[in-house]
Amino acid sequence: MFDYEKHKKHYSEAKFWDKVLKFAKKAGIKVVYNALLLFYTLQKPDVPPHVKGIIIGALGYFIFPVDIVPDIVPVVGYADDLSALLGALGLTALHIDSTTKDMAKQKLRDWFGDYDQSEVENDN
Repeated sequence: MFDYEKHKKHYSEAKFWDKVLKFAKKAGIKVVYNALLLFYTLQKPDVPPHVKGIIIGALGYFIFPVDIVPDIVPVVGYADDLSALLGALGLTALHIDSTTKDMAKQKLRDWFGDYDQSEVENDN
């Protein structure tokens, strides 16, 4: 099981946006979409602290520059990040609503333009 607690210290909103903006195209739509879902869920005031802790841990891992699989490795470099994000999404899914999904999809359109929505439609 992923240790979300261990990676909480690496999270900050500024570091999150820095990572996403620098690596969005390289990481791919699926990774970025899942990170955005967690980020926007974290911003909701009604999300319980223990759920926010899981999200912060997953986003902290996403931000952390030293991964199990380095992000510079083509294709598989973000596989471990995606695993951490998907694990957190599974644990926090009850708090992800259609508004959160719409916000994440709008941000994808801002960054990627007209992307293939099939890459995110079946998620969450």
